[in-house]
Amino acid sequence: MKKIFRYLLIILAIILLDQLTKGVLINLITGRVPMFAPAWQLIPVPYLMSHVTDFFNVVFTWNPGTSFSLFRALGEAAPIIIIVLTAFVIGAISYYLFYRAQSYERLPLAFIVGGALGNLIDRMRFGAVVDFLDFHIGGAHWPAFNVADIFICVGVGLYILNWILARRRCMRANKQ
Repeated sequence: MKKIFRYLLIILAIILLDQLTKGVLINLITGRVPMFAPAWQLIPVPYLMSHVTDFFNVVFTWNPGTSFSLFRALGEAAPIIIIVLTAFVIGAISYYLFYRAQSYERLPLAFIVGGALGNLIDRMRFGAVVDFLDFHIGGAHWPAFNVADIFICVGVGLYILNWILARRRCMRANKQ
């Protein structure tokens, strides 16, 4: 039970950090605390930018698609399809996290679930995800992303790394 509680706290902390950063950004732009509103009515401008360093900008953009704006071509049905699919994937990963995962898999899976829930909350509140971190080299920009995306990517990277290391340990044990 303690282990489950620990990972629930991690997930909650990721969601709170993600929603807090997005809320502060929206508040700075609109002067009000965002609640529930269609994204396009809350901030009608498609893109705002503030130069921070030679390689980093804080931008404001809505992402109605998924990672890197995939699935934008689904049209009006996209938000519902994405919400349902995301909720299904979060449920499946959460089930695995709390009932089947090995100890080395739990933290990466908690990162993935927390990040995915942060973006799902945006999608349900606004119809799109708020992206605001923009890294670039000269004119070449990485697609804008947010704190939730960071935790999803770090979680996937840690999961793969832990999986590789666990396989190596298992192979070494079998050779001996």
